[in-house]
Amino acid sequence: MFCMSIVLIRPSHHADVAKKKTAAPAPPPVVPEPDDARFGQRLKALRKRRGLSQVELAQRLGIHASLISQYECGYLRLHGALLVRLAQALQTTPDEILGTEATTAAEEFPVIDRRFLRRLKHVDKLSRHQQRLLLGTIDAFLSKVS
Repeated sequence: MFCMSIVLIRPSHHADVAKKKTAAPAPPPVVPEPDDARFGQRLKALRKRRGLSQVELAQRLGIHASLISQYECGYLRLHGALLVRLAQALQTTPDEILGTEATTAAEEFPVIDRRFLRRLKHVDKLSRHQQRLLLGTIDAFLSKVS
């Protein structure tokens, strides 16, 4: 009877190579470019002028709300198709979002408290008589304040 054994000898550097493959360096932190940050600031201002939360805007666009935050912080860059949908959702132009055209949107649409807008939506559900009474109360209150 004949027995044969095979012994494999690995080179000494083999263990070092295996360790290097498993220990990958951490990616560098993402820092937004100045243009991306300015875009994010414009987007946030437009969203707030329309009285929308990040969640509400994301729902209108059919995307996750965290993406809106990442766009506003400048961590993500906007692609063309989403730019058009954003402009439609915010009732503005892509040029205004990108900051290529000077607009008076800030004067046309001042920032309005979202809580106020939510309550205002309920006014349409009131009867004509109730609406007149409410508007009369608001007018009386505003005349005392101003």
